[in-house]
Amino acid sequence: MYSIDESLRAATDALRSGDPLRARDLFAKSLGAGANQAAALLGLARACAALKDEAGQTAAVDRLLSVDPRNVLGLIMKADQLAGAGDSRSATSFYLAALRNAPAREQLTPEVVTELRRAKQICDGYAAHYQNYVVQQLSDRGFDPATSSQRFAQSVDIILGKRKIFVQEPKYYYFPGLPQIQFYGREQFPWLSAVEQATADIRDELLSVMNEPSAFAPYVQGDANRPRKDQAGMLNNPAWSAFYLWKNGEAVAENAARCPKTLRALQDVPFSRTPNRSPSILFSLLKPGAHIPAHHGLVNTRLICHLPLIVPPNCRFRVGNETRHWEQGKAWLFDDTIEHEAWNDSDQTRVILLFDVWRPELTTEERDLVTALFAAIDAHSGQKPEWSI
Repeated sequence: MYSIDESLRAATDALRSGDPLRARDLFAKSLGAGANQAAALLGLARACAALKDEAGQTAAVDRLLSVDPRNVLGLIMKADQLAGAGDSRSATSFYLAALRNAPAREQLTPEVVTELRRAKQICDGYAAHYQNYVVQQLSDRGFDPATSSQRFAQSVDIILGKRKIFVQEPKYYYFPGLPQIQFYGREQFPWLSAVEQATADIRDELLSVMNEPSAFAPYVQGDANRPRKDQAGMLNNPAWSAFYLWKNGEAVAENAARCPKTLRALQDVPFSRTPNRSPSILFSLLKPGAHIPAHHGLVNTRLICHLPLIVPPNCRFRVGNETRHWEQGKAWLFDDTIEHEAWNDSDQTRVILLFDVWRPELTTEERDLVTALFAAIDAHSGQKPEWSI
């Protein structure tokens, strides 16, 4: 007469030695005797599979998952059954559940690691087939990612799992009802071409400033009256530096006087004018090998414009789920309250002209009210706010 543990061991030994019929009987008896249900049911399902007893295997797996819904091998076994029946969609849901519920790798047996790797390969295969099918169907209807609606193209990437969804997450002030746009199209900014046409003059003034390296200061600087925040290693780090012509709504007179052509080129720009806060106009310098970590801007009532002036190869910029490479003289505008980051993977310095403008969706009344709101906040404290571009 076997004890419960002995019965389980005997059943497992029978299965390993190639006697699934005896194993099935012993696993069934161990269940009746009160054995560990998950272990016994998994063994019973395996014995039934070896005997090609599909009904018995299905019953054992379903019972196992009712007892232990996160059982990785049970989930994969259920997925295999559904895949064998031609239901790849349902199978995928169980394979993915197994991958999500798997413990840390160091806690897994070699068998489970192998099964999870197989599940991942199967899921990747299903995903590739599904993506190819959907893209082909759309292509047959005239869709071309290069020329069709870019918003729709992005929606396709999102539904196919190629891109994540990113939304506005301002650190200070949120204005509701504004569209979630990462990079804006040029058509809403008729002044942009004139700024780009002045690239050579602006770059000449930048190069003159760069002859004096001490003119640039770290972009992220500490404030003795505020708690210290390291900003992912960027605090007081000269790898990301700035030379301000305007800062937080005020001209930096000495710096502005050195760059008259730059300011003249910006005379028609609809700056976001809010006392103590904006606009800011600056040359933003990123040293070789530097990385600006992912972060969010302060308010979603403005957009940020970049005009690239010195752009070596391998410099890129991500906003949300879209990554672009700067090109000298080609400006763009983006919503900085959507997560963004930058890299300079070259061995040379990258510099852009950076400034902030009102979002085009805001009415004149709304712009005035936003300005009044910030003025009230500042009047209450009697101090200038902690602010940055």
